[in-house]
Amino acid sequence: MRRPIPGDLSSQRINGLRRLYVQALSQELDAPLGGRLLLDKNPSATARLPLWLRVFPELRVLIALRDPRDVVLSCYFQNIPLNAVNVNFLSFDRLAKHYSDLMDIWLAVREWEGFAWMETRYEDTVADLGKEGRRVTEFLGLSWEEEQARFFEKSRARQIFSPTYQDVTRPVYNRSVARWRLYERHLAPVLPVLERYCRRFGYEV
Repeated sequence: MRRPIPGDLSSQRINGLRRLYVQALSQELDAPLGGRLLLDKNPSATARLPLWLRVFPELRVLIALRDPRDVVLSCYFQNIPLNAVNVNFLSFDRLAKHYSDLMDIWLAVREWEGFAWMETRYEDTVADLGKEGRRVTEFLGLSWEEEQARFFEKSRARQIFSPTYQDVTRPVYNRSVARWRLYERHLAPVLPVLERYCRRFGYEV
């Protein structure tokens, strides 16, 4: 499928946006970027993928999938300061709509040609961190190191500013797989909305 162009962006404007982004990152890191691999792991950026791919066509897009029902439940349980995005986490209705909006964009974008992308499943990572970790790492053009599976050891040795700081200081666990079933009656009103995405991404309904 031919990629639609978001907005009327001239080559000059695209190059300007690239420079501004690199300059902002260099200032944030207080160091030149050089040959670094930059990874933006914010799922909300999915909403801007058409623009990102217009400005940075060399991007490698890694989409982290999880059972949509567990995604909604996990977001609902987050205790984080509100902003324009996570205000959607205040109710299951808003969360289901937010998830749908993001995934509709991805389902359309993944039909485009001319860019590199891969989907990785939370459930596969939990089942075999080494296998899925290697697959993701190699997709990013890097070599898998066995100590990556012991990420929690380094995490314990430094201060982490993240709502999930406790999770990254311990090994991968599987108790959150299909956790949504414990709250099925509470999720019942939004399950029909999420069913389409369960089917599209291969989760049992």
